[in-house]
Amino acid sequence: MDVKKIMIFRQIGAKIAYYRTLRQMTQAELAKRANLSKGSIGRIERGKYNKGVPISTLLDIAESLRIDLSSLVTFSEEEKKVWWEIDKHML
Repeated sequence: MDVKKIMIFRQIGAKIAYYRTLRQMTQAELAKRANLSKGSIGRIERGKYNKGVPISTLLDIAESLRIDLSSLVTFSEEEKKVWWEIDKHML
């Protein structure tokens, strides 16, 4: 998988973890609300969902977190810069 996709998956996962924590939800609670396994939520949050995440799954997660899908999949220029710096040291 190319580096750009890996970075995007990690960014989306980090946003899911952020909003989940903001809502004071556990991974298990989010998984139940989104009809996923806790393991799936964990992999998505870590950006380790190697074949990508179906848009329907992201919609279910966003709905469970009471946010718009766009909150998960759009990134400001500042976010892109920060994540690039973090990820280039982790890859």
